Order: sequence, then structure tokens, then C-alpha cells
Amino acid sequence: MKEIILDTDGMSLENLADIARRGAKVRLSNAAQERIVSTRKLIQKWIEEEKRVYGITTGFGALSDIAISKNDTRRLQENILMSHAAGVGNLFDEETVRAIMALRLKDFARGHSGICLETVLLLTEMLNRGIFPSVPEKGSVGASGDLVPLAHLSLVLIGLGEAFYEGRRMTGAEALNMAGLKAIRLESAEGLALVNGTQVMTAVGGLAVYDALMLSKLADIAASMSLEVLMGSRTEFNPKIHQVRPHPGQAYTADNMFRITRNSEIVTSHKDCCRIQDAYTLRCSPQVHGASKDAMDYVLRVVETEMNSSTDNPLIFCESEEFLSGGNFHGQPIALALDFLSMAVAELANISERRIERLVNPKLSGLPAFLVSDGGLNSGFMIAQYTAAALVSENKILSHPACVDSIPTSANKEDHVSMGTVAARKCREIVKNAENVIAIELLCAAQALDLFTNMKPGEGTRAAYQAIREAVSHLDKDRILSKDIETVRHIMKSGKISDPVQRAVGKLR
Repeated sequence: MKEIILDTDGMSLENLADIARRGAKVRLSNAAQERIVSTRKLIQKWIEEEKRVYGITTGFGALSDIAISKNDTRRLQENILMSHAAGVGNLFDEETVRAIMALRLKDFARGHSGICLETVLLLTEMLNRGIFPSVPEKGSVGASGDLVPLAHLSLVLIGLGEAFYEGRRMTGAEALNMAGLKAIRLESAEGLALVNGTQVMTAVGGLAVYDALMLSKLADIAASMSLEVLMGSRTEFNPKIHQVRPHPGQAYTADNMFRITRNSEIVTSHKDCCRIQDAYTLRCSPQVHGASKDAMDYVLRVVETEMNSSTDNPLIFCESEEFLSGGNFHGQPIALALDFLSMAVAELANISERRIERLVNPKLSGLPAFLVSDGGLNSGFMIAQYTAAALVSENKILSHPACVDSIPTSANKEDHVSMGTVAARKCREIVKNAENVIAIELLCAAQALDLFTNMKPGEGTRAAYQAIREAVSHLDKDRILSKDIETVRHIMKSGKISDPVQRAVGKLR
């Protein structure tokens, strides 16, 4: 089993996916443990001195002017978790909770929070032993950190709240007991340290970025298959076109599609036809897909920076023995980036749906209506295009940026918030919708390729076609299409389409 070492820096999106989806364990480095202990000693010194430190010897938010006595600091920590656990809505799924826990631990490993090592080690054991707190999706405004969901997650540490363990939902105390762990009593400063960070929006957004990056390659594969069966040209992939407009993503897409369609007998068969230019959905695929790739590269940089950042308040700097109150908990960088990603992924789905329409419309494709024989008796892929249209329309609504909204909180003390967690959740939904649209295009393109029995498709499109046909058979008469769409989406996410394509034509970018 893979193990990820948590230290100051170095955590990648691939690491996050390994922990969230592939069961990788985590461990604090020795240096991280030493930093946590040193910072904690400094906190205890300040408490003994009754030094005025936000959230440690004072109340929170608009109550920060209220001093808390040394005798009440422990009670304050439980109170912050209980009072802030005000979330509603559906629960985050297991992989998302794993990602949140991992990122919260990564932040602690940097040594700026003032939390006790015992608390961090218990959270580590919870993650490694499969205890997943019940965390409602809704309630965070994305500033002062993801206060609400992180409070729900942290309740389990003190034996409160609820969690899933071995597939069952139970109280936090029961989950700890069944896993052979014991609840702790929080010390001063720990309640604030547990809830003050951007790890929820970063976890949700990070997994969305991971999926979007894979989807961008699959969109190139789907577009290449559609181009072949729609008798498109490879001229639009000529490197000279992209050298004079040198956006990196555009060049990557053109190169991907050029290699995917390499040695296509279908394309060669009509190179002397009378068509002057292809429709935009084919000819401009490098420009549209490429712009989305460039957006994804930017978002990836933002997310990985946030994954390796300290987002607490106050921040404790042990070397200089000082605490600084700031705003690293504010989710604006993530909110802006994920709103941008939402639009980028929505565009992949938009152009894909237009290619689907060209595939199923006999006036545009020259293929049988809705790609099925006995049209009229059979509807073929007619309604699959409806589904794609519904999904892209929903994505247009979801693409409205969350970051442009702000509602003051905490008696106007916290008077500008990011809505970053809303941006992350919307982005995640857009990615899922787009995956289904690309799955429909792949199904339609494979169905159309079945008609070209006497000519070989390109090397990459042939590999994709074979992978699809291993999972879903040709549609010779109407059947329930939702199952086919879900099957193709599953093999997309598992790499069973992109991997054989890359073995055939080289790594896609």
C-alpha cells in the first residue's frame, strides 16, 4: 500500500487522488512532528502568560474582543466545534472526506497552527483506519476557512458527531471505539486550528481538477473519432497553423488529434473531395479544447499552491516567537480558479454536444438518421442527444461565477467572503455533466465507425473504438441507453480508453 509523507511542501494532485481514491496511507514526517511540538510549546507559554491571542485567549469573529480566562480555554475549544457544526444538505462522499482530512493534516504538518501533536496523530489514524466523519456539503461561505464542514469533521475527534466506519453510519464515539481509538480532550487553541482553513473547497476542487485534466484528453479522443466519421480533414492540425498563434493548449490539442487520427484510411479516402472547410466543431477543436487546457493548467497551479499552504489564523511563527493575524483562510484564489475551471469544462461539453448533433443528424452527417437501422421503429441515439443538450444547458447555469457574490457574516466583522466552496461544488457537478456528454459522443462516434467496415480508422481512434466495443456492443435495435452511457463514463474514468490510445500514439497532453 502506497504511503504519502506529509511535510512542509511537495504534495501533488496525484498524491491527493492516491489518498482519496486509491487508499494510500499518510504519515507525518519527523520534521513535521517536531515543528508541531515546538509551536505547541509556544502556545502554552502564551497561555501561562495570559497573552491576548485571537481565538486562543479571546472569542471568535465578532466576539474577538472578549477575553477568555485561562480556566475556560478548554471549554472554548469544544464550544467552537459544536457551535460551528451547523451544516445542512447531502453529505460529502467518502473520497471527498478522505481528501479533506489529508489536506487538513498537510496544513498542520507545516507547523503554523498551534495544534497538539496528539490531535494530529489521531486524525491521521482516523484517515488510515477508515473512519470518515459525516460532513454536510452546505454551510461554508469560504472565508474564515471552511468553518462549518471542518467543524463537523473535527467533532469525531472528541467523540461527538457522526462518522462512517466499515460501511455503517454511527456516532463519532462508536466509530473511534470500533477502530481501537480514543477520543481526546482539546487543549487551548485547538478548536480554532481545526476549523480554520480552506481544505474543503481545495479538496473538492482538487478532485474536480484531476478529473478535468483526464477529461480534456478524452475530449480530444472523442473529437478525433467524430472528425473521422464526419469525413473531416486533418489539415486543421497542421503545426504551422498553431505556431503562428502559440497558445500551448491549442498546440497540444492539435498534436493530440493529429496523432490520434494518424494513418486513417477514412480521412485519406476523401482528401480530394469538394468540401473546402469543416464545420467549426471539427475545425476549431484545437482552439476550443486548447483554451480549456490552458485554463486547467492555471487552475492546477493555484490548487497545488493551496494544497501546500498554511491557511490558519492566527499563524504561529515559532522561530521568531510571534503570532500574526491575517487572512490566509480567505478562499478567493480557489473561488476564482474553480469558477474559471467551471467555464473551461462547460465549453468542452458545449462543443461536444454540437458534434453529437452532427453525428445523429442525417442532413449534416450523411449517415443513417440517429445512427440506427430501421429508423422510425428504432430511435437510436436520438434521445441521447437530448440528454447531452440538457446537461450542457445545466452547465451554463452552473457556470455563473460564485466568487462574484458575497454576504457579510459575523455581525459584519467578516464582511467579504469568497463562496469558494460553492464554486468547488458547482465545478464538481459541471465536470460530472461534461463526462456524461463526452461519453455520449464516444458512443455515437463508435456507432458511426461500425459503418466504415472497409476502411481502417486512425491508430488512436481504432484503440478507443476497440476499448468501447469491449464494454458496449453495437446498437442494432433500441435498448436502455442510460446503462451504456454509464458504462462508457466508467471506462473513461478508469483509463480504459485513454491508456490504450496513448499506447498506440504516445502520451497525450
